[in-house]
Amino acid sequence: MTDHTTASHDIERLAVLFERGPLAVITGAGLSTASGIPAYRDRHGDWRQRQPIQHQAFMASEVVRRRYWARSLVGWPVVSQAQPSNGHLALTRLWRASKLATLITQNVDGLHQKSGCDEVIELHGGIHGVRCMACAQTYARSLVQQWLEHHNPAFEPGAAESTRSAPDGDADLEDACYADFQVPACPACTGILKPDVVFFGDNVPKERVTRAMGSVEQASGLLVVGSSLTVYSGYRFADLAHRLGKPLIAINQGVTRADPILNIKIEEDCNQALVQLCEALSLPTSDPA
Repeated sequence: MTDHTTASHDIERLAVLFERGPLAVITGAGLSTASGIPAYRDRHGDWRQRQPIQHQAFMASEVVRRRYWARSLVGWPVVSQAQPSNGHLALTRLWRASKLATLITQNVDGLHQKSGCDEVIELHGGIHGVRCMACAQTYARSLVQQWLEHHNPAFEPGAAESTRSAPDGDADLEDACYADFQVPACPACTGILKPDVVFFGDNVPKERVTRAMGSVEQASGLLVVGSSLTVYSGYRFADLAHRLGKPLIAINQGVTRADPILNIKIEEDCNQALVQLCEALSLPTSDPA
């Protein structure tokens, strides 16, 4: 881990980069852990729990859909009730001060918007919406939660230790818990309902990638916050910044796929580091009372 003196020096170097011109920022699950939403991977890049459900499996198997929605019924309240961390608020301050060229996130929790940032590229979509895969009708996830509860009034998720939540509103449950779980269909056409997010094994919509790539090309550099960049959908932006000769910085506790090409690596808690960055730039991290 980076010592305190080195980290402070690197944050000062990062502040200088922000002063020279707006940077693009891409955030990952590590930013939201302070909001009570666990990350997918540990500091070594290994899975903390079961791997998320794959898109193809979700679409092909009723059993997989039952498993997902049963787990989501339990995990959803954690995400829906989560509040922005100091890191989210610090990034919003940077955005309001025109220090950010763009804010790109791999997260689906909507916490950047809750913190007051209105311009966010959600690479993987948002967990607060649900889409019918047949007619494309969309529904609020909170409404679907009511349907799930109505269809499964006697649902018992089991022991507390088996119901760990996940970054996408999922949760770990014992297989026996969802054997009889009832999944509501689209009320408009009886089609399959799926969270309006990019599942593992699915592709990020091309227009989102194009917009995000363009923003990195226009920015003075790229800051990675709380992401291991293990998945290519995030790593591609680090690779682009490196190929363009732009400064590439990461604030992340643990390994990242981009470690060999980083100009600066700040291996500190990303929430604390972002607060310190705002202080170095003389930006407050909260609204005046």
